[in-house]
Amino acid sequence: MTPSPRRGTAYIAAAAGFFAINASVSKAVLESGVTPEQLTVMRSIGATIVLGIVVAVVDRRRLRIRWSEIPQLVAYGVVGIALVQWLYFVAIDRLSVSLALLLEFTAPVLVALWARFALGEAVRARVWAALVLALAGLAMVAQVWSGFGTLDVLGVAAGLAAAVSLAAYWLIGERAVTKGAVRDPISLTFWGFVFASVVLLAVMPDRFGGFTRLDQDTSLLGALASWRAPVWVLVVVVVTLGTVTPFVLEVTALRHMSATRVGLVAMLEPVLATIVAWLWLEQVLSTWQAIGVGVVVLGLCLAQTARTSAGPGLPPSPNNGDQGTPAHSPAPGAMHPHDMRAEIP
Repeated sequence: MTPSPRRGTAYIAAAAGFFAINASVSKAVLESGVTPEQLTVMRSIGATIVLGIVVAVVDRRRLRIRWSEIPQLVAYGVVGIALVQWLYFVAIDRLSVSLALLLEFTAPVLVALWARFALGEAVRARVWAALVLALAGLAMVAQVWSGFGTLDVLGVAAGLAAAVSLAAYWLIGERAVTKGAVRDPISLTFWGFVFASVVLLAVMPDRFGGFTRLDQDTSLLGALASWRAPVWVLVVVVVTLGTVTPFVLEVTALRHMSATRVGLVAMLEPVLATIVAWLWLEQVLSTWQAIGVGVVVLGLCLAQTARTSAGPGLPPSPNNGDQGTPAHSPAPGAMHPHDMRAEIP
């Protein structure tokens, strides 16, 4: 399968949209009395069940794993899925949501630094400029200055650790579905949630408490406050459209774009989440936030004009899908990604 940067951008932008809508849906679930930890457990278990059924129906051979895959799958599930969620909750418990969000979304910068200095890949100056613009715009959207007066060392540490975990999620996912891998995006996401669920069930307090509220009704809040829906319906939306769909889209995007570019486009998520909250939850969009949205979009447009290429003295980047050539070649004897029936075209 020849990588297509445009297709990859469409996948990650769609994922950001689903995640953004999920934020407001999750807010309605949390207002019913379900705790963030309980929702995280239900989300993870639900995603495991849905993805398991999909893989079993499409190609049950993808449920098999080799011993050699286990370390990578465990790292992907524990570090890239479970830890990101848990660390983010710790951060927002001790900091303002805006500051926690900004700290977490320094992840694309970490990915770019890793690509440049650990992997020796060329990252053009225009990409760095786009990252700076996107981060500046995100700071405006999050109105980060409102949280500076209540800084908590543990909260800041958790936010930065969440960024490291998010960066690891993109980097591990990129390696798992490229570089000659035989693992497709859907089964990779399934096994990631399997191991994430095991960890969350082991460490989360009152992990099953949320299930007792599934038959209750709750308000949809904001502009839809007069509407009510069963909690279980909203949880189904969170699992299917807010978890399974965007996670698979993000991993699939890694077949078409480097983790650096995926992380940059993913910065759309907090921007779109702010816009959805403004329209649905009737949260006020300030002048600074509106300007920030424009700055983030400007940064993303700048990134789309950049093309990763090897600099002097550097070998061609193995992630050079941005130039329209195959980013990775399968290892000898490995199944080509195009032959996987469980993939998204």
